[in-house]
Amino acid sequence: MKDITVEELKYKIDQKEQFLLLDVREPHEYEAYNIGAKLIPLGNLPTALRDLESHKESEVIIHCRSGARSASAKQFLVQAGFQDVKNLLGGMLDWKEKIDV
Repeated sequence: MKDITVEELKYKIDQKEQFLLLDVREPHEYEAYNIGAKLIPLGNLPTALRDLESHKESEVIIHCRSGARSASAKQFLVQAGFQDVKNLLGGMLDWKEKIDV
């Protein structure tokens, strides 16, 4: 599964495409800046799997601050049987620099 750039994500949002956008940062990071994703901190992901079950065959795009935590979350979800998971390359740092200027 390939990952996704901030430009590609912005296009999907603008086109109102259907996908689950998942933020795996901590609540204080989300409160400081977010783009409307569903917040499930990386440490809570294993216990939240049941809540995400309906998205197993849907496109899931995961982001964090820089892309490292979301890469771990992607690997976890793929191992749990999710079919179409993408990591947002560069995370919110890249989003702020290139999209939200």
